[in-house]
Amino acid sequence: MQLLHLDSSVLGAASVSRQLSAEIVARQRVLHPGLQVVYRDLAADPALHLTGTHMAAWQGAQVEDEVITADLVKGNAYLSELLAADIVVIGAPMYNLSIPTPLKSWIDRIAIAGKTFHYTSIGPEGLLVGKKAFVASSRGGIYAQGSPRAAIEHQESYLLALLAFLGMTDTTVVRAEGLAMGADVKDAAVGQALQDIAAFAA
Repeated sequence: MQLLHLDSSVLGAASVSRQLSAEIVARQRVLHPGLQVVYRDLAADPALHLTGTHMAAWQGAQVEDEVITADLVKGNAYLSELLAADIVVIGAPMYNLSIPTPLKSWIDRIAIAGKTFHYTSIGPEGLLVGKKAFVASSRGGIYAQGSPRAAIEHQESYLLALLAFLGMTDTTVVRAEGLAMGADVKDAAVGQALQDIAAFAA
């Protein structure tokens, strides 16, 4: 069994999403002895944002730019790692109501028609059926369903929609929010998230 572990926070050791994603991976190792883990720090080694050159290359055009060529190789690796994974763990903090741009760049490399989804006579259909996903979510305010700010949350909702679009409907969100609302609120939120992770069963 293989697990793909992605982190996207720029905060390094101070990141709550990184703490939670690492705990999720540790729990999965306990539940699945012999689990193989592939790790990508998307913040430390991000893919480029899409350009017209990328799009042309995907249509068969020659690429002479070495930077773009290397980035295309990286994108191919992203896709291969995802296709090989049985479990995907995504560390995803909220940045400006959405996800970090390195995570969006990763998504732009793996959401590919004919590879991870395809179009049918009744619309798009995801091809990544059967994979389990976890989202380690962190955010400074309170945006959970039922809160006054829920309507402007485009982080978890986007990721859940995107993963489902690709066929990954078995997704668990582990959330720590209110992290900027005082030490007590932060400690309680992180503590609850860690308890939730510890309670995961196979």
